[in-house]
Amino acid sequence: MEPLQIAVLSVAVVLFVVYRQMMTRRTERRGILVFGGLMMLAGLAGGGVVDTRHPALGVLMLVLELAVAVGFGFLRAATVRVWRDKAGVTWSRGTGWTAAAWLASLASRIALLGAGYALGLAPAPTSVLLFVGLTIAVQSVAVSLRARTLPRVTVRPAESPLTS
Repeated sequence: MEPLQIAVLSVAVVLFVVYRQMMTRRTERRGILVFGGLMMLAGLAGGGVVDTRHPALGVLMLVLELAVAVGFGFLRAATVRVWRDKAGVTWSRGTGWTAAAWLASLASRIALLGAGYALGLAPAPTSVLLFVGLTIAVQSVAVSLRARTLPRVTVRPAESPLTS
């Protein structure tokens, strides 16, 4: 896959994910987690995630990129509104802060790519798939864990009318 195609695909995926996160949805969804995992696999399968000309620096940059992806996943998860309805079902919806955190995540990714180029690294274009997949998966897991910690709803049995 060409770098431009990967960039367009990544932007399209992020826009779709952000759009979906801004809608009210059940928190217990495995699809987005599987999707993030598939993106990570595609990023790894593309190879060249670490620049072999500068292996130590390449590994250091990869670890930094992965840490940033995880950090932004947790940050965005903290901005998502999570609640439990009267039936006990957990729901979530992104906020304006979620969208802002996505923009900050994108800016950090661009800054990391620029730093890598300034250091003489040639990162694989598919590394962006690894970054996006990881950050999506972390956010999904963190939102689900937040939902599980919400207090349970106790349903009171209907009161029977007094009869005499």
